[in-house]
Amino acid sequence: MRSSPARGSQALRAADTRLVPVPVDDDGMRVDWAITQAPRARFAVVTPAHQSPLGVALSLPRRLALLAWAEANSAWVIEDDYDGEFHYTGRPLPALKSLDHADVVLYAGSFSKVLFPGLRLGYLVAPARLVQRFSEAAPLFSAGCGRLEQAVVARFMVEGHFARHLKRMRGLYGTRRAALAEALGEVFGNRLQISLWSGGMHLLARHSPDIPDTKLVRLAERRGLAPAALSAHMLVAECAPGLLLSFTNIPECRAQGIAQDLLQAIGNYVK
Repeated sequence: MRSSPARGSQALRAADTRLVPVPVDDDGMRVDWAITQAPRARFAVVTPAHQSPLGVALSLPRRLALLAWAEANSAWVIEDDYDGEFHYTGRPLPALKSLDHADVVLYAGSFSKVLFPGLRLGYLVAPARLVQRFSEAAPLFSAGCGRLEQAVVARFMVEGHFARHLKRMRGLYGTRRAALAEALGEVFGNRLQISLWSGGMHLLARHSPDIPDTKLVRLAERRGLAPAALSAHMLVAECAPGLLLSFTNIPECRAQGIAQDLLQAIGNYVK
């Protein structure tokens, strides 16, 4: 079973894995649907903190249902917590791994988004019985991570700098997120429907289905903007078009100007 769109799908297909895409609603992946359609699945790949790319969080009842399914069927849950640190409203739901009494969750994370991509450091929290197997397999797929980089990040965390960094960036990104959403609302009115979920690092802007989102992306790129097309993330079924708009690199003072630039780029096609 798979709830996240195209993320990692090519690697899974290359491993001769049959994927079963799972519908998503406002409570996250449809766990009941998934169990009905693929009751004997060997694993589920999920992004429960902020579903990629829609941004919704997997509700607590569905988290518990997913864990119960995995335990009952000797299956695994791969939890990709790619940006769970960035939560702006309310209290975040507990990670699946923290609810994992049966030890069926493999929790994957990365420092690419919370520090910087060039660091190329990630981590996996695996059940104790799998540690030896992963230790033996890891060198076959990667040349490994630099020891210096690992040592620097470890010291950064131990000395408390990492926690302070996350707190500061959550505040900064929360302000930028609100500023861009407000600017888009003022500039586009009801021509764009902005989905403002509790966390994540991008906004989802829905528009009329009359124009492909891929065309809007090309028009925006001509003005130096870099949105992503929602449709590019789909695996099998058609989906309503939309634009994924990053806000993390847009200072509050530039939000209005960016919204105006986007209007100049796509305004004639968005109704």
